[in-house]
Amino acid sequence: MTRAWTHWGTSQHLVTLRLPAHDAGTRLVGPVLGRVQRGADFVLDPFDAYRAGLVTNPNVVVAGSIGAGKSTVVKMMVDRALRRGRRVVVVDPKGEYGALARAHGVAPLVVGRDGWCWPSSRDVRTEYDFVNTLLSSAKGSALSDVEHYVLDRIWSTWGDRRPLRILAELSSRLSPYLADPAQGAEHALALIVRRFIEGDLAHLYDGVGDPVDFEEPLVVLDISHFWGTELMSVAALSAVAAAQQLAHRRESGYLILDEAWALLSDEASLRWLQGSWKLSRARGISHVLVLHRWSDVAAVGARGSASHARAQGLLRECETAWLFRQPPDEAAEMSSVLGLSEREEQCLPELSRGTALVRYGAARSLVQLIPDERDITFVDTDGAMRDTRGR
Repeated sequence: MTRAWTHWGTSQHLVTLRLPAHDAGTRLVGPVLGRVQRGADFVLDPFDAYRAGLVTNPNVVVAGSIGAGKSTVVKMMVDRALRRGRRVVVVDPKGEYGALARAHGVAPLVVGRDGWCWPSSRDVRTEYDFVNTLLSSAKGSALSDVEHYVLDRIWSTWGDRRPLRILAELSSRLSPYLADPAQGAEHALALIVRRFIEGDLAHLYDGVGDPVDFEEPLVVLDISHFWGTELMSVAALSAVAAAQQLAHRRESGYLILDEAWALLSDEASLRWLQGSWKLSRARGISHVLVLHRWSDVAAVGARGSASHARAQGLLRECETAWLFRQPPDEAAEMSSVLGLSEREEQCLPELSRGTALVRYGAARSLVQLIPDERDITFVDTDGAMRDTRGR
């Protein structure tokens, strides 16, 4: 009789190897988003997960190919958050959240037509940083030292009595330099500010009356007019105003940034996003970044640059990730950024539609989304294609 040497494997070993011996989901209570691979209901709210110690921050990334299910889960998350009394602001670059807004009795707000955005805070630093971010984004690079000096000089004359329409007042102060290139920094800054008053960016961040008040529990900021243009990143900065508005509420809130590459690819926007990210717990804001191609993130800045590191760092710090089907090359890039295991990387190209690998803290679940009858009314983005096939 010989002794066969074996290794006793426990469930802890299986977890270390990321093998799903048994997946009971998050064990959180609330509206269901889907079911895990072995049948348990899957509930995940980033604020509840934070309080339960499952994650260390409420920020979320949702990534996947077209038609894989990322829009479905985001809309389901928004609907369930609203049912629980949370506030939600959606920055909608393609005009895809109209049905969801109507389901909750509101209309999307077309930024630049239905109102203009500005942070609610009257804090000097907050407003100055916002103006600096807007001007830098419109310029396509950071303001020079001389341009900063010109802006600081005008700003200092206001003291604590800053005008409601800051960009309009800046434009008025700088207008004498518009026709005189010899004035250097004053001329350059005047040209940038003019765009927000009577140029291609007019009415986004300046207008008649008060700015958008964000009083409704759900606010959908429709910036689809700028979709596919080089102005997309500037229009997407309406998210900054939204974040400030949410930060002054008592309730926890979601800030949905669809097609988030528009912010990640812009240096000024990326710096703001990094700062807002770090304050998410203190402000009670869950930033939800929605990405289509993971390579858009890899393309931010040159490899080794501060911008590249900043964009990838943001995504690594997301404690919750909904990862839908990706082609193998995109899955490899995602694996590199998020530190996925070899097994997780291999499973991403094989996921069926509506199935996601969900990472929340140290846990992983394979989740099949289960939209209910109510969800179907606002998650369907293929209606036009079906109508075309039926003709």
